[in-house]
Amino acid sequence: MATITIPASHIDLLREPVHAVLTTMQPDGQPQSTLVWADYDGEHVLVNTALERQKCRNLRANPRVTLFVIDPHNSSRWIEIRGRVAAITTEGAEAHADKLTRLYTGKAHFYGDVYAPERRAQETRVIVRIAPVKIALDAVFK
Repeated sequence: MATITIPASHIDLLREPVHAVLTTMQPDGQPQSTLVWADYDGEHVLVNTALERQKCRNLRANPRVTLFVIDPHNSSRWIEIRGRVAAITTEGAEAHADKLTRLYTGKAHFYGDVYAPERRAQETRVIVRIAPVKIALDAVFK
């Protein structure tokens, strides 16, 4: 599947601290939705999680995903990104978690400010790179 670019009109929803809903598929076929912090590198939507979490287990088993982001100032403005996981990597994952922590909370470190430092030893941080393949924008009832 060919990937597509996020429209310039909605990139702010992925670069500003706007919470997103990530939907993955459970092994039994049921959808599982999780509130996440998202980022965009110009090609992929980036989500930071841990290998041990259910959403990551789901993504490894089935790379199809949907991310839904609603503008907190105008609920008629939103973006739905359907995509495929292009990569799941540990490289730079903790630094990326720190970047998202600064953006979303104004604090410096994921471990220590969001989660207890001891949690670092209990999980493996990863960046999930999602390649957009279909995008829907905004409400039809405007």
